[in-house]
Amino acid sequence: MMHKQKIAVLGLIFVALMAAVTVVAHMSCIWLGEACYRAQLAPNILVESAKHGTWLAPVATVGVSLLFAICGAYALAGAGLIRRLPLTYLALMVIGILCVIRGLAGLVLSMVFIDLVTLFSVIASVIWFMCGILTCLALKWVPNIKMAPASSTST
Repeated sequence: MMHKQKIAVLGLIFVALMAAVTVVAHMSCIWLGEACYRAQLAPNILVESAKHGTWLAPVATVGVSLLFAICGAYALAGAGLIRRLPLTYLALMVIGILCVIRGLAGLVLSMVFIDLVTLFSVIASVIWFMCGILTCLALKWVPNIKMAPASSTST
């Protein structure tokens, strides 16, 4: 395996790990409650839902966690650690772009709303920016990502 390809595969493994950590962190809010949602900078509507025990917070949390789990699965598929998933290249392109945008937006907003900046928000923005860059590099450096899965039917 070429040096760049090794770096790209390790980058995708890092992306999958960050997605898994994010799933665990988000899902912990369901059990830990309002303070956890607040600490993770959830929108006020979710904090209030957790405070009042309505279904919005846990349902939204499971939905968002599912999206992160899917991102992690695509990263592992791109790294070749699990079976290739449908539209792997396209999915990783969207994931990479969204991660870069999320990271940059967080950093820019940190400069605009300096009074709302926390160490957590800056670290999260840097990590997601890195995940986006690593995913985009993998699209360029891992040749198997572009390949269509082999057909299972014989002629």
